[in-house]
Amino acid sequence: MAGGTSHTLVVRTTDSTAWAWGVNSDGQLGDNTTTQRKTPIQVTGVTGVVAVAAGAKHSLALTSAGVVWAWGDNYYGQIGNGNNTDQKLPVQVATGVSQIAAGDYHSLALKSDGSVLAWGANNEGQLADGGTTNRNTPYQVTGLGLVNAIAGGGSHTLVVLASGGSLKAWGKNTNGQIGDGSTYARATSPVAVSTVTDATSSSGGFAFSFARKFDGTVFGWGHNANGQLGFGDTTQRPSPTSLSTPTSVVAVATGGYHAVALLADGTLAAWGHNTYGSVGDGSGTGRTSPVAIPGLTSV
Repeated sequence: MAGGTSHTLVVRTTDSTAWAWGVNSDGQLGDNTTTQRKTPIQVTGVTGVVAVAAGAKHSLALTSAGVVWAWGDNYYGQIGNGNNTDQKLPVQVATGVSQIAAGDYHSLALKSDGSVLAWGANNEGQLADGGTTNRNTPYQVTGLGLVNAIAGGGSHTLVVLASGGSLKAWGKNTNGQIGDGSTYARATSPVAVSTVTDATSSSGGFAFSFARKFDGTVFGWGHNANGQLGFGDTTQRPSPTSLSTPTSVVAVATGGYHAVALLADGTLAAWGHNTYGSVGDGSGTGRTSPVAIPGLTSV
């Protein structure tokens, strides 16, 4: 499953179809309309789906054959089909792909050979091509080596390298979300993230980042005004810092200003912005440290 700014995507495993609901102003639900849906509707024309990803107003699906499909908002070229026209139906973008990810207005694909494709918005260097010009077709990122995992933040990108589980990142960095100890405006080419090795995955919020290590520990860095790094304070951190959780972490998911962790015991913990109940603890109080989400076990 995946969440965009105002829409949701899921894969139904019984028949490998994609379903969507929520805002549909730019065709991000993939049903050939712009009608908002309050209940799930099947995405048209895509079968054999194994994964989905959501940007702010666009959507991606990956099939078991390694084919990437995209639909929705295409103002920045984030659909990747060579134009900038919104797509209300899925269009095929790339083949030979094993993972997909999306930032707010850019898209990412990890190919089966360990290379990375990026397309869409590039105003902050989030495509790592050395410039800031948007691209409406996939561009192969250079200077990485083999990659194991990819993630998109608001306007930045993260990858986990096959060699040693280290990370590289690029894109907007005014809050230190790149993780190299600096807060310069942007990185238009891949930069080494400091400290973290043996990582298995990463995730990006609007202007902050997380990496999960093989041993279940988690490191966070970047924007922290809402406590979204989970360190018990609101101090910004431009370098990765270890996060304390009740038990080891299986996975971390990030929203714009909050984060949720799946713990090894099958429970969930969350932290960060909570005005709308994003943390799920029954309150509207912001949380700067992980708190248990009640009522959920065996997740």
